[in-house]
Amino acid sequence: MEPVGAEIDDFDYPLKQAQIAQRPADPRDSARLLDARDLREVRDHTVADLPDLLMPGDVLVVNNTKVRRARLRLRKETGGAAEVLLLAPTGDPGLWTALVKPSRRLPTGTVLFDGSAPVVELVDEMDGTRLVRILDQAQVERVGVLPLPPYIRSQPEDPDRYQTVYAQRPGSVAAPTAGLHFTDGLIQRCREAGAAIATVDLEVGLGTFAPVTAERLDDHVMHSERFTVAPGAWSSIVAADRVVAVGTTVVRTLETVAATGSMSGTTDIFIRPGFQWKVVDLLLTNFHMPRSTLLVLVEAFIGPDWRELYAAAIDRGYSVGSFGDAMLLDRHPPREVG
Repeated sequence: MEPVGAEIDDFDYPLKQAQIAQRPADPRDSARLLDARDLREVRDHTVADLPDLLMPGDVLVVNNTKVRRARLRLRKETGGAAEVLLLAPTGDPGLWTALVKPSRRLPTGTVLFDGSAPVVELVDEMDGTRLVRILDQAQVERVGVLPLPPYIRSQPEDPDRYQTVYAQRPGSVAAPTAGLHFTDGLIQRCREAGAAIATVDLEVGLGTFAPVTAERLDDHVMHSERFTVAPGAWSSIVAADRVVAVGTTVVRTLETVAATGSMSGTTDIFIRPGFQWKVVDLLLTNFHMPRSTLLVLVEAFIGPDWRELYAAAIDRGYSVGSFGDAMLLDRHPPREVG
């Protein structure tokens, strides 16, 4: 008999389009926050209330990666539309892995233009991706837009709303979305509540967008993402009374370091039910889309009661997705939602 959680169908739930947030909360910390540390009695807050839920000795860990303007809407020399999503540099000057649309109609050697300016050349085909050469970096920076998730239908009026206020080094193709709720003032109030702030850097990659297509979790292949944790940050994290991870990217980074002892490198860690936790105590995270690895991680953290928790949240009007609302979870044995 298959264990519960062995199939992606176990991580589905009913979700209407209207329940997927299309715009970020304004101000950022006015987003709703469901305090689900005690699943017997969940409480409604806003993210602005987070300092009241922290304690001296907590370390709040954030991912300070910055989203690249990696989506390029270009044209072939003949005028046909094409789109390139730059994923990661290869290490060779100007060469990147990328997703290209419509890939089948764009053979190797095709040059794509913005107006009359050549921007990208398609160099090679890889396993599901393409190798491309940037011909004009200035044009890439000029025409590139933020690669929003496919369920968000339009760019925000202020592109910085898909960046955290503490974003530093460009490297990601998606935002660490739990961090989008933070303001400089909120971070300061968390410090005043006695919590320290530590940063990590995980370059959020293609896997954030990719749905799980395999029926069995055993057959799902996670994409690798690069991470770095400074020794000083790690020292403060391991000395914390409680480690509060802001988002699943932080969770994956910290648990990778704990499992491998490596402070930098790449990770394809797949956190799923039965995972042996070593670092993270509390998790601040958004409400995730159905059939996603992020939802699998939530079950690994709090158990199967996430289903009742999500149903209760949606019934209370909480919104889902990158621009959606948040919840605060505590890693305790699963308890019934009250």
